[in-house]
Amino acid sequence: MDKSKSLYIIDGSSYIFRAYFGIRQFLSTSKGFPTNALYGFINMLQKVVKDEKPDYLCVAFDSKEKTFRHDIYSDYKANRDAPPEDLAKQFPYFEPLVDAFNISSIRIPGYEADDIIGTLALKGSKAGFRVVIVSGDKDMMQLVNPKVQMLDTMKNKRIGIDEVKEKFGVPPEKVIEVMGLMGDSSDHIPGVKGVGPKTATELIQKYGSIEELYKCIDEIEKKKLKEKLVQDKE
Repeated sequence: MDKSKSLYIIDGSSYIFRAYFGIRQFLSTSKGFPTNALYGFINMLQKVVKDEKPDYLCVAFDSKEKTFRHDIYSDYKANRDAPPEDLAKQFPYFEPLVDAFNISSIRIPGYEADDIIGTLALKGSKAGFRVVIVSGDKDMMQLVNPKVQMLDTMKNKRIGIDEVKEKFGVPPEKVIEVMGLMGDSSDHIPGVKGVGPKTATELIQKYGSIEELYKCIDEIEKKKLKEKLVQDKE
């Protein structure tokens, strides 16, 4: 059994929305202020503390401002609607709530929770910690390694290297290559048009990376697939 000190990093921004949509009945204070997302978030936080007993714990939140990704790609997440009004009212209270539990919260202008989590996971694992990312976000799967795993508390599921391979057909370090080819509709990031998860996985399994795939583009026997890859190279 790994006796390393544990570092748990909670994807706070993701769990706010999961808590809100997970508790659809209307909960409020006596004055009518909505509290369903706050209530669900507290339950998740307490579950991690009680069940996991982490040595170190922090919660990462998205920047309130636009991130550097918007500078790179102006349509980043442009497909997302504004949050429901009753959820937006609760936004200012999540960080104070985390602070009230004497748990560190981290928010950095211009960066998403994903960026903070990735940095902490890398630094933590290099420092010898057993890192657990508390999130259900598939984007986090690229961070999994022998010292970093994921925990989806809402599905009571742990995600290690084998689980990532089962989902994507490639090891964690290749997940970004597969997603680069097929795109990510949830973030409004286009991939190669017409290339879905199955084809993207097969290509990365064979060539190892997008860069190597394009070096060997003339080897692609399927004419339509080759045309799509050439057309959407950028």
